[in-house]
Amino acid sequence: TDEIMQQEIRPLVAVDIIEQLHRQFAILSGGRGKDGAPIITFPEFAGFSDIPDEDFLNVVTYLTSIPSLEAASIGFIIIIDRRRDKWSAVKASLTRIAGAFPGNLQLVFVLRPSRFIQRTIADIGIKLYRDDFKMKVPIIMLNSVSDLHGYIDKSQLTRELGGTLEYGHSQWIHHRTAIENFAMTVKTIAQMLQTFGTDLAETELPNDVQCTEDLLSAHTDHHSKLKDELKLAVKQGATLLTCIREPVTRSANSKLSPDELENVATVERLLAQLDETEKAFDQFWTKHHLKLEQCLQLRHFEHDFREVKLALDNLMEAQASVADIGDSVTRVEHLLREQKQLEQKGQEPLEKAQSLALHGEQLIQNNHYAVDSIRPKCVELRRICDDFTNETKKKYDILGKSLELHKQLDKASQWCEAGIYLLASQAVDKCQSQEGAETALVEIEKFLVTAKEHQLSNPKEFYNQFDMILTPEIKANAQRILQKLEDVQEMFDKRQVSLKKLAAKQTRPVQPVAPHPESSPKRASPKITRPAGVGIYKENSFLFRVCFVGLLINTVTFHLSSFFFSHIINELIETERVYVEELQSIIEGYASEMDNPSLVHLIPSALQNKKEILFGNLSEIYEFHNRHVGPGGIFLKEIENCIENPELLARCFLKRKEDLQIYEKYCQNKPRSEALWRQCGDSIFFQECQRKLDHKLSLDAYLLKPVQRITKYQLLLKEMLKCSKNSEDTAELEEALATVLDIIKSVNDSMHQIAITGYEGDVSELGKLLMQGSFNVWTDHKKGHNKVKDLARFKPMQRHLFLYTKMLLFCKKREENTDGHEKTASYSFKNSLKMSTVGITENVKGDNKKFEIWYNGREEVYIIQASSVELKNTWISEIRKVLTGQLEACR
Repeated sequence: TDEIMQQEIRPLVAVDIIEQLHRQFAILSGGRGKDGAPIITFPEFAGFSDIPDEDFLNVVTYLTSIPSLEAASIGFIIIIDRRRDKWSAVKASLTRIAGAFPGNLQLVFVLRPSRFIQRTIADIGIKLYRDDFKMKVPIIMLNSVSDLHGYIDKSQLTRELGGTLEYGHSQWIHHRTAIENFAMTVKTIAQMLQTFGTDLAETELPNDVQCTEDLLSAHTDHHSKLKDELKLAVKQGATLLTCIREPVTRSANSKLSPDELENVATVERLLAQLDETEKAFDQFWTKHHLKLEQCLQLRHFEHDFREVKLALDNLMEAQASVADIGDSVTRVEHLLREQKQLEQKGQEPLEKAQSLALHGEQLIQNNHYAVDSIRPKCVELRRICDDFTNETKKKYDILGKSLELHKQLDKASQWCEAGIYLLASQAVDKCQSQEGAETALVEIEKFLVTAKEHQLSNPKEFYNQFDMILTPEIKANAQRILQKLEDVQEMFDKRQVSLKKLAAKQTRPVQPVAPHPESSPKRASPKITRPAGVGIYKENSFLFRVCFVGLLINTVTFHLSSFFFSHIINELIETERVYVEELQSIIEGYASEMDNPSLVHLIPSALQNKKEILFGNLSEIYEFHNRHVGPGGIFLKEIENCIENPELLARCFLKRKEDLQIYEKYCQNKPRSEALWRQCGDSIFFQECQRKLDHKLSLDAYLLKPVQRITKYQLLLKEMLKCSKNSEDTAELEEALATVLDIIKSVNDSMHQIAITGYEGDVSELGKLLMQGSFNVWTDHKKGHNKVKDLARFKPMQRHLFLYTKMLLFCKKREENTDGHEKTASYSFKNSLKMSTVGITENVKGDNKKFEIWYNGREEVYIIQASSVELKNTWISEIRKVLTGQLEACR
């Protein structure tokens, strides 16, 4: 294509001077001299002197441009036939040719006038005026064509000059016109192909299925039309080639002249270039067509992914909405049936997701260009399927355990009721005799044997077995039944003592009393005594039993709370001591050893002078804990005092609120530390240090300890808060927990903030970072071209928002693999809004998870969709606080 496009464009073509060529005052017959020089003949032409200079120059210039450069470089031979003319015509012809011939001349042959007088004048004239012609080549005056044959072979001369060369001027013009038309056709097609190829290369791939199908159809139609043009051009060239070779085809004795051979070569060269152009275009089209087909496959895949993802999200949401594990056997069995129905309902979307993921993997195997877009979606689909399957299995496990638990509790409760019924059914008057008492004892002993089947007598074993599902409600119910078991057991014990005494030999009669043994006796106040033998079961048995069991549950709950408080504080003390020891071992066994001259040669060059990057402010954290937690440390003593006074624990953390901020600095440096560790972690230096310390884990595991520690504080405080609900110290515990959570949130926000790239300002000047998170964002602008562009975006932008007191930043989250390790996130800055110029619309019609932030009187509107209603409300609350604060400041 480039060769055709870059060819030198001739100044003239046959069509431009067709009338002048038909006059035939100069011809290029195709004959050649002995050395291959092209021959241009000026036949007899009566009005030669009347030919305008421009016409003469155009014809001669066109004729000299036809032979090849190789032939033209030899020089042209000119034959001027003036046998029937006068010397004046000869002179005029020589003068015009000498002044206007554009090519390189070799020889000039002049067939002089045949009449005697004119021939004599010509002989004299050529001698007198030879120098006036200013020709640097010989001018040979010939008397006849026979003289010309001595210089040029007859086969190279036309019949008019006594030769045998076949020449038809009309046919020559026809061939020249056809060849030049074909060359123009080839050039035009090459330009069309190049233009189409440029359009294809610059075409942006559409973002939806319909547009992609339309584009593929349009490009395929255009390609078919161009292919038809190519086929037509090839056919035209083949036909032209046949026409030029026609004399040789018609007669075996015929030969093509050198000019005709050059015409054949020209057409063949154009056909070859056309073939090369077609092949190059076909290769390019194959790649482009493949990309369009792959784009269509991708758009179908993305469309199906959105549909399947929505179905899976709804399925996961439905599964997550059922958090109940049941409070009775009937309820649990109902939940199991619902779970089975949900599982059956999820089979279709799960199968679609698996099929779509398999289709995506096939696209990847077929070398699809959008591997980076398809693979995460396949991973996401399989992850959601696995999550649903695992969550379903977990649900079944939990509900199964819940069913087992409630069945055991029901059995235990039934056992208690049966026991109470047994005690109530033993008539007192029959038990007064020795035989009756012994019979009653046997009945009780047989019944007590069945108690072992329930295995509820050991609370610790019970809690360990069902720890994963013990909600406060279930735990309270279990404690109630445990207490009931204990009460019934106590009643049996007391009945057995009484019956054993009655079974002994009676020495005096006992006054019968009608008992209500289903209720255990109230514990008598120390100041009140009851006479023996009085009916102490005359109170309402049900009311008495409820009050008694309630008193016992409160007592047990109080002791359990005290037990958990003590356990949490003891755990805090022990883990603090271990934590300080681990920090000390890291600093002394690793950080200090980096300055040890005997180990310097083991430290890799990438680690030189980077101790602060690897360890961050770990020594600062160690100093704080060693000062406060070490032997005689203030913090440790305060925690130890909390064993007797658990309510003081919250104050310990509130006192150290400012000191705990050092963890934020440590966590901000953690990404740099991890990157350095990945680069140098396998060095001999660290292996030697680990061997000396006798650590089972490598250094990177210990560098996570500070992060784990601040999380541990959060978990311990949460447990304390659970055990102290509705107590006077709940407020302080909540404040302490909020302090630790605020540190964790601040650390988390800071980790995101330091990953912002592309923001030209200083983020520290934007005020406090209040919130950050990922959202779907649509934009709507009033400005003309922007509005058209943005409204065409059906797919939302994925943006990570950073809310400061002065500014709202819009960033695009990017994840990059680091040397094969887990992905690290960065946030590319896209846009910002000053909080002093924005307004909010809290509710957007059609989606309760959307809200609007608008700018400059709704000139720019940003529609933001949160992942949940709760997250949306949290952001709206924070933005409202910022705007309210600005309003108050203005007032």
